[in-house]
Amino acid sequence: MRSRNPVFSRRGFSRDNGYAGFNASPQAGGPAVGTQGNPYAQGNPYAQPSGNPYAQNPYAQQDLQQGAPPQAPATTGRMTMDDVVLRTASTLGTLVVTAALAWALLPVDSANINRSYGIGIGAMVIGMVLALVQSFKRKASPALILTYAAVEGVFLGVVSNIVDTHVASGAAMQAVLGTMAVFVGVLLAYKAGWIRVTRRFYGFVMAAALGFVLLMAVNMLFAVFGGGDGLGFRSGPLGILFGVIGIILGACFLALDFKQVEDGIAYGAPREEAWLAAFGLTLTLVWIYMEFLRLIAILNQSD
Repeated sequence: MRSRNPVFSRRGFSRDNGYAGFNASPQAGGPAVGTQGNPYAQGNPYAQPSGNPYAQNPYAQQDLQQGAPPQAPATTGRMTMDDVVLRTASTLGTLVVTAALAWALLPVDSANINRSYGIGIGAMVIGMVLALVQSFKRKASPALILTYAAVEGVFLGVVSNIVDTHVASGAAMQAVLGTMAVFVGVLLAYKAGWIRVTRRFYGFVMAAALGFVLLMAVNMLFAVFGGGDGLGFRSGPLGILFGVIGIILGACFLALDFKQVEDGIAYGAPREEAWLAAFGLTLTLVWIYMEFLRLIAILNQSD
């Protein structure tokens, strides 16, 4: 059963089969999983009991055998790096455009900040609902993903403008640069082999992220019903610590996203999977950006 959490869910993560064959057991006489050959031989997130789920696809590799490296597939109908880049650019481009429009059209001066903030929170709620719907869908819906990016952009535009105007001038640009730096750094480290996504890595990241989200939820409940900063996890020294932890978790999610893309291309995922890759990358980058924005705000409030 796949995880359906829009933050934790990644196409290719399976609660039963693990990630990239991490929890798979080799068949009698077959090669040990993770020691050679196709890492999807047993735990392929695209695998089904009957074998290649794309066997009915006219573009499927009919000669892909268990334990053997994939043959170079025909590009028609299959996900390529260009597909992932194009769809990720479309999704992030939509988000950036709506964020810029929200920044320009929703003023955050004393007379309008409450109205603009209300619109931003409404956009955030809609974005969460859309992300949940997409996470529960078996197939990617480009319209749903782009709509999510559009409404999430409104939320980010409003929140960024508020922080930039009332808390720390230049905070939004600093958060953007920080997010870009983390993305490039993780990408280079992943390509260089310094970061290896294994079953242990995946389990650690999921456990840490679950604990992080639960703590933030408890802190928010205390803030809502008790007032103030709740348990203080988003202010002062603890806020700085949890901000750094949040960014590190986002970097780990990026490594998982890169693994998903790499394996999807290597083992012939259909082209529509590129939209899911773009969706996952967008969720992760939004997470990292928001953690940077919070951290910058906390640091400026501490001055």
